[in-house]
Amino acid sequence: MKKHFKDILIRPIVTEKSMNQTADGKYTFQVIPNANKFEIKNAVEKNFKVKVEKIATISARGKKRRVGKYQGKTSDWKKAVVTLKEGQKIEGIFEQ
Repeated sequence: MKKHFKDILIRPIVTEKSMNQTADGKYTFQVIPNANKFEIKNAVEKNFKVKVEKIATISARGKKRRVGKYQGKTSDWKKAVVTLKEGQKIEGIFEQ
């Protein structure tokens, strides 16, 4: 099944560290776990109309959680740090 570029990016990750990286042209997104770098690059370029230079992906395992006697596990998820080409910028969602 082919993935649509709007389905690849789940949400931007807005933390102190990720906001500091925006000055260097690096933006962080949560993406679907089975997305590859080419799909992430196409999704960012089509959604935000920018040129992507580099992508780093990080897969995070879900953690065990317990509430009273019940045990569970949070979902596994994937993060992508997207570096844009010089002079490119994503407006709107990452502005402070």
